[in-house]
Amino acid sequence: MKTNFNQIVCTLFFAVIITISANAQHGKYVGGDISMLPQYEKHNSPYLDKNNKPIDDLITWLVDECGWNTFRVRLFVNPDNSSDPCVCQDLEYVKQLGKRIKDAGAYFMLDYHYSDTWVDATHIQAPRVWKECSVDQKVDSIIAYTRTTLQELIAYGATPDMVQVGNEIMYGFMGISVHPYEDLNDDWDSFLRILKAGCQTVREILPHAEIIIHTDRLSNQKYNQFYYGKLIENGVDFDVIGLSYYPFWHGFLKELKTGLDGIKRDFPEKKVQIVETGYYFQYWPKSGVNYNTSTVWPATPLGQYNCMKDLITFLRDYEQVEGLCYWNPEDAGNGDDTNWATTPNGTVSAYWTNRGLWNPAASKSGHTPISCSEGMVHYVFRDFLANKETSLENLQSDVSQPRKQFFNNTLQLIMPNGTIYDVSGRLVQ
Repeated sequence: MKTNFNQIVCTLFFAVIITISANAQHGKYVGGDISMLPQYEKHNSPYLDKNNKPIDDLITWLVDECGWNTFRVRLFVNPDNSSDPCVCQDLEYVKQLGKRIKDAGAYFMLDYHYSDTWVDATHIQAPRVWKECSVDQKVDSIIAYTRTTLQELIAYGATPDMVQVGNEIMYGFMGISVHPYEDLNDDWDSFLRILKAGCQTVREILPHAEIIIHTDRLSNQKYNQFYYGKLIENGVDFDVIGLSYYPFWHGFLKELKTGLDGIKRDFPEKKVQIVETGYYFQYWPKSGVNYNTSTVWPATPLGQYNCMKDLITFLRDYEQVEGLCYWNPEDAGNGDDTNWATTPNGTVSAYWTNRGLWNPAASKSGHTPISCSEGMVHYVFRDFLANKETSLENLQSDVSQPRKQFFNNTLQLIMPNGTIYDVSGRLVQ
């Protein structure tokens, strides 16, 4: 009997390893940016499942129940310099959250902002401690900072599997301005030196991690061609073209098709990930949007559901696209209003994005998941993985749902009775 059980454990591990290997090879990462999760937890704001029962650990629930396998977390240099309560992800914060992700058996995507606050297409500021530095000093600083932070994450058991060197950096970062077209005021030499230093350091410390360069002008292929072409021509070492795709800012699926077709044509050797996406579920904003996609996907739970379902169906035609990441799925407004005193200024977030996957109005027991007549978006994302996860889930059901985890970067299997086995089927504890 013991031999049969060990054979089952070994078979399960073989399935896990094959699944992970297949996903890594064929580009199947799906999940969300959960950078605010610890703040909601600190705020005593419980999440509920579809049966209105409290979820003990959201990461584990999303992995085991919903089939997510990847989680993204942003990292700021000195976030205490920001007045935005959403800007709180310093190294200690990220280490703890990153370890939870790895312990849950998921992939960890690290998003370096190289700033004290948000960096995007319109904000390229360097952190305050590097603001007055020369280019040479910024190169030295990004090398030292990247090396130190990665080494600390590794030592803590939170080794990233993917690393974004900058966040939406098509127009520059670290205070250095560039454009995805010819502009006489651009400083491409300085930008490339700093970016290459960051990428080379990631490659040095994490040779097997995927390096992502993230931009947000996906439908303008002239921009993509110019920008990524510039990086490749100048020897920037990266693996993945990371894109933001929010339909209300970036267009319908036909606009996404324009961008992906162009990338496939111009950069067939590069993998692609949609590292940020999301959609409204309650009201359509009166301003701040570029496309009125509510004509196709209304700002309702059903509209949100259909938007993500249509996006995933659409992406199946693009083998080059290996990942899909929902931004801020944990958003639940300001959390539990009865516990505002537990966080600075009485709020978890300075604003409600209206794109999360939980209702912002808390019941006495917590926040209910957004759902519609078709189901919950949470479950739709597993479809991006096609059938690779399905066989694993079916196999696991034969032994009453064991759970995967990574400990010290080693795959382990936790049985329902709490016993833990290593990859060879030997008892750990």
